[in-house]
Amino acid sequence: MKDLSVLTLVIGNKRYSTWSLRPWILLKEFGVPFEEIVIPLYREDSKSALLTHSPAGKVPILHDGEASVWDSLAIIEYVADLYPDLVIWPRKRETRAHARALACEMHSGFAALRSECSMNFGRAPRPISLTETARADAARIDAAWRDALARYGGPFLSGQFSAADAMFAPVVQRFDAYMIPVSEESQRYMDAIKSLASWKEWSLSAKSEKWRLPQYERD
Repeated sequence: MKDLSVLTLVIGNKRYSTWSLRPWILLKEFGVPFEEIVIPLYREDSKSALLTHSPAGKVPILHDGEASVWDSLAIIEYVADLYPDLVIWPRKRETRAHARALACEMHSGFAALRSECSMNFGRAPRPISLTETARADAARIDAAWRDALARYGGPFLSGQFSAADAMFAPVVQRFDAYMIPVSEESQRYMDAIKSLASWKEWSLSAKSEKWRLPQYERD
């Protein structure tokens, strides 16, 4: 197994950065050693700081020696390749395909929900009025979770924690913070995610951050 002591994950504000949370929680849950660099977003110097790490100028970015990988899902795939002994994706082909389909749907979809319900770990839970499109996004996620939990028995989407759960972790916070109603099965799933030590560590760190972005602090 490759020694990953040189891995560095560059992330944005933990309070708000959904894409940063995804590979971070995956690395933590699978015990992959890494160092983190936090770059506060949307400041005058943010873009220039990010460009020193990636030509995309966005978080997250993973450094492994001379290799650099950006985009959450690409980072997850890179780590899965580095650590083939870890069950980052389920071993069974059909289950792995289902997990990948869920992860990709999250990666490319649910734009309305993501736009109307920005992730904010410091937000006191309270409901807001959602558009019909955002409500449809939430209903699809709830249905996808229920289907996966019924297929594989929970408590996570493939039975055991996997990359698919990492991809949906920010949605758990959104559903909580905006008090979006879900099924009992999905609520149990959310409780399982929130019980993870990695989730609690991120949440505590996010709430202790001093940086605030006004556009994410209002409904």
